[in-house]
Amino acid sequence: MGDKIKVVCVNDSSVKEVAMGTSLAEISLTVGRQTVRPYLAAYVNNRFKELHYKIYTPVTVEFIDISHFEGYRVYQRTISFILQKAVGDIWHERRKLHIRHTLGSGFYCEFDDSDELSQTQLESIERRMRSIVEEDIPIIRSRCLTAELRQEYERFGFDDRIALLDTRPRLYSTVHRMGDTAGYFYGSLAPSTGYIRSFALTRYYNGFYVALPRHDDPDDVSSSVQLDKMFDIFHEYQMWIDIMGVPTVGELNGKILAGDGSELIKIAEAFHENKIAAIAASIQQANSSQGTRMVLISGPSSSGKTTFSKRLGIQLRILGLDPVLISLDDYFVERDKTPRDASGEYDFEALEAIDLETLNDHLARLFDGRSVEIPRYDFISGKRQWHDKPLALNDRSILIMEGIHGLNPRLTPSIPDAAKFKIYISCFTSVAMDNYSRISTTDNRLLRRLIRDNSTRGYKALPTLQRWPSVRRGEERHIFPYQENADVMFNSSLFYEISVLRAKAEPILREVPDTDPEYAEARRLLKFLDNFIPVEPDEIPPTSLLREFIGGSSFKY
Repeated sequence: MGDKIKVVCVNDSSVKEVAMGTSLAEISLTVGRQTVRPYLAAYVNNRFKELHYKIYTPVTVEFIDISHFEGYRVYQRTISFILQKAVGDIWHERRKLHIRHTLGSGFYCEFDDSDELSQTQLESIERRMRSIVEEDIPIIRSRCLTAELRQEYERFGFDDRIALLDTRPRLYSTVHRMGDTAGYFYGSLAPSTGYIRSFALTRYYNGFYVALPRHDDPDDVSSSVQLDKMFDIFHEYQMWIDIMGVPTVGELNGKILAGDGSELIKIAEAFHENKIAAIAASIQQANSSQGTRMVLISGPSSSGKTTFSKRLGIQLRILGLDPVLISLDDYFVERDKTPRDASGEYDFEALEAIDLETLNDHLARLFDGRSVEIPRYDFISGKRQWHDKPLALNDRSILIMEGIHGLNPRLTPSIPDAAKFKIYISCFTSVAMDNYSRISTTDNRLLRRLIRDNSTRGYKALPTLQRWPSVRRGEERHIFPYQENADVMFNSSLFYEISVLRAKAEPILREVPDTDPEYAEARRLLKFLDNFIPVEPDEIPPTSLLREFIGGSSFKY
């Protein structure tokens, strides 16, 4: 019995004795299952591990499948690796594929040449992908000399990955291999290609869309994508960063090391200002042509809605309008009336957390020319307070209201559609790790929120990380289904920002104790941030959207 070790399995509340050197994949086969979906990875003592990982000491293990947020990311990374191999097998690197950005539950891809992708070519890609899945090729993670890996990348023409290796020099690097195909990912993959069964490919714009199952409904794969407005905003920013020469982290790092950080900040901020001015002009046109009096701004957590609203207000004033800002948060019902979720916690993301009756009564009175006493919600006491000075609108007034439910038609049913101008804002991260490895917009927003919660509310990273899954579930239920209702979309990301966020996020993340489950997420984010060359925030203007999160803003919040 000396060579046996104990493994506490969270999934079935069991304690198992296994031989030293047993892999997680082997242990997973002994776990009582409540689902037929395969396990993709596991938490081992609150550290995220691939199933190839072998156990040599007593541990606590929790296996996860695609229904888990991190399990879903494992699925996404693995399918992108399978796609990389399929394209390489067919064209032998004569055509370079780019996984451009995430759309819905899948992602959009296109080749960098001008040749249109035919239906026949797309079908050949999908056939090769499915044959790779059927071959059940092992995916092996290993470490090798960076110099050797660089030579391998050179043979395949992976300039994007070489740039990352060169700007973040290390003696050894981690690489994933699928047969003769090498890939770099800042996260875990499934142990073999046979774990990935559900996907579909369909032609879309100049490239194609890879549809994946939804993590909240892993058995459903829909190849239909109706996110044209979101695609347009992604595509616009992708073209812009390509022109700027910073489509990947390696190239961004190269610009920073060359001393161009200051110039990058100025150009990115000027681009934001130009886009906000254009949106203001559209609102003015809608106001004069159809009597639009109200701007509704929605977007997920940490998108920069508040600062965007204030900057939009400035641009509207330049055009002769009188913007009046109201926060939807001030119309929260009092704490004892807040609905609860399935676990019994307060569900602040639910539409029913808003006092819809009072809100719509106030809007009707304001647009009828009467004055209204606007509430202010006290988040500490959970009680409603009232402004001393009543609010009224004049002939030039544009009411701006921001909040996560802004695009939900049930929020303002009493206001005619012609009177509303709807804006969706999010942090659509455009810079990629490399041509096959996207940076999650969710990660970008989480870093923003970690820093803001720490600086403005005194929160350590742990409670923010604990709350984040609930926030994400609320976004998927209450925000994302309505994003295409927007008249315009605004990308609040700044391609230099993660380089700035790194220095502020790292000390916060390092405080997460390894005794908590969130330690795995903190470690993952730290490894991710290590790919970026830091940039000092000194030259970021005080009106920047990023100042809402890192501090130093000239706006009052």
